Parts: sequence; C-alpha cells; structure tokens
Amino acid sequence: MGTSKIPDFQQLFKGSKSGAYLTIEPKKVAIDPVAVWEVTADDELSLDRYEGYPNFYYKTEVEIPVVCISDRRVRKLKAFIYIMHEEREIGVPSQRYVDICLDGYEAFGFDENFIYEALNISLETSDEIALNHRKKRIY
Repeated sequence: MGTSKIPDFQQLFKGSKSGAYLTIEPKKVAIDPVAVWEVTADDELSLDRYEGYPNFYYKTEVEIPVVCISDRRVRKLKAFIYIMHEEREIGVPSQRYVDICLDGYEAFGFDENFIYEALNISLETSDEIALNHRKKRIY
C-alpha cells in the first residue's frame, strides 16, 4: 500500500540461538520506517507462522499515516506490527540477514543508517558481554 514511520521506536537486532532478527522497541525521538501491505486473513495466518507468533513475536495495532504508492496521498490507517518479546537478548545478525534487510531498505527508499545503527548497538553489546565474561574468568 505504501510507506510510513512509527514514531518513538528504534530498531534492534534481537533473537535466540538460531540468530538475531529485527524488532522494534520504544525509544523517545526515534523513528522506525515501515512498508505497509494490504493482507487477507489467510496472508495474516501465513505471516503469523513465518514470524513465530505468538512465541517469538507478538502483534500490536498502530494507527499511522501511510504515503500510498498509488497516488502519493497520505492516509491514516490502522495496521498490525510484529514486535519481538522484549526479554529476548540483543544479538548480532548474520551478514546474509543484514544484506536482506538492506535490500528491502533500498527497495523502499529508506535510510540504511537505521539498519547500521541497530547493527552498531548489537556489536557494542556483544563486545560488552564478551568483556564481562573475560573479566569473570580472570577474577
């Protein structure tokens, strides 16, 4: 249908032992760019399975201004979004997954720096965890 931005959310890579994936979490003055699709009930069920709903991600509804592809007009629409459960740890995604995210950002004309910011948070957190583990072994 179009694109939008969700205010006061930042992107993070979080996950499980199988990998780290994009999610969003509240953060004042942050913005999360999103693409918006029209889906059928069957599409939503397929997405639920793909996203690991309700165990890995949960869904919530947002009302956002969408710049429609068909006529570039802005329409306020209700949409659902998937958010990873907050207790999941920040993780470092695979290069393949980052490349897929960057391809999507390029396709929609989004600023790729959002992906790089999330990746930097992951790398910094991963370095801090590794340093803390080394300190525990030394003492």
